[in-house]
Amino acid sequence: MTTLGTIGAGNIGSHVARAVLALGDDVVISNSRGPDTLADLVAELGGHSCAATAADAAAAADLALVAIPTKNIGDVPVEPLTGKVVMDTNNYYPQRDGQIAELDDESTTVSEMLQAHLPDSLVVKVFNNIQAAEITADGTPPGTPNRRALPIAGDDADAKATVAALVDAIGFDVVDAGPLAEGWRFQRDTAAYGARQNADELRASLAAAKRYRDM
Repeated sequence: MTTLGTIGAGNIGSHVARAVLALGDDVVISNSRGPDTLADLVAELGGHSCAATAADAAAAADLALVAIPTKNIGDVPVEPLTGKVVMDTNNYYPQRDGQIAELDDESTTVSEMLQAHLPDSLVVKVFNNIQAAEITADGTPPGTPNRRALPIAGDDADAKATVAALVDAIGFDVVDAGPLAEGWRFQRDTAAYGARQNADELRASLAAAKRYRDM
């Protein structure tokens, strides 16, 4: 049995938690306001879930999920995530996050920023290009014709394999977009963002992606 530790309990965090719980695994969920504020969500999620501080959720995690505003990356616990695979679901929205110079000039990406903050963790970008409710609604068994696919990006092959296995288990094919630096190919305003696509369609969208500066 695997324990998912979530840093963030909003739409994406809670829907990934539901999908993982449906597999029979455990979830320790956290937010920025403290575990007492998550009582209703934990009651809904059921007996294999509990609420904790972000640091305790990170410490409990076999596999971690970060689902918070990009402006709050600096709040993610570092030491408890050492050596662990961390799934990054974040997107950069300047109207929410404020202007972040290195994202505006595209000298880095959101997931690379998280990896820099977590130098001893293994960050994999995933779940950022799908509506939260679709994580639990759109999954289908392997081999389903026209099965929806989700992209991943990361710098460690074993970490990507771990995340790909989870994504497949909750109902989606996986397309490897390459290293973290290529995660921009499925960021907001790209053809892969928010689209229900099978693996071949997704590969075409990733290949055709353009940087913001080239749009």
